[in-house]
Amino acid sequence: MKYYKILSILLLSTVISFYACNDKSSAAKQEAREALEAANPPSAPNATIPNGATPPPPVVEPAQNADGVWHYTCSKGCAGGSGAKGNCFTCGGPLVHNTAYHPQNNSTPTTITPPITPQATPPTPEPAQNAAGVWHYTCGNGCAGGGAAVGPCGTCGSTLAHNTVYHQ
Repeated sequence: MKYYKILSILLLSTVISFYACNDKSSAAKQEAREALEAANPPSAPNATIPNGATPPPPVVEPAQNADGVWHYTCSKGCAGGSGAKGNCFTCGGPLVHNTAYHPQNNSTPTTITPPITPQATPPTPEPAQNAAGVWHYTCGNGCAGGGAAVGPCGTCGSTLAHNTVYHQ
């Protein structure tokens, strides 16, 4: 009877130790993988990307030009090529840029035409008075009348000031 108490404590501590050491990281890894796949779905339907592999970058230019020359060719001379830098599909070697892909135009133009620049139209001046009869520029001394632009007052000769009421 004396050992039952010690044995039960030992058994309980063993169960707790095994429970604490339970590794649930595989479930967490699976959840993270599913979240990543949901955020970045494969580009083609029903296509899967193996773990650790990165999808190839999108091809901007066509793989072959009009003459049938590949943009990137195998550095080891394998037949075929690709439209983007990467590895050869046949031997796995690196693909290198093929300069023959781009047309070589060594001719110079005989006439150089200057670029056409649109002619700026001058802004139309605003009228001296608006529809309500308010002057655009008025005399700061209170003289009657006004003008369409800054200038001297016709009565006293002082400079006309902008009238903000004109724009209301």
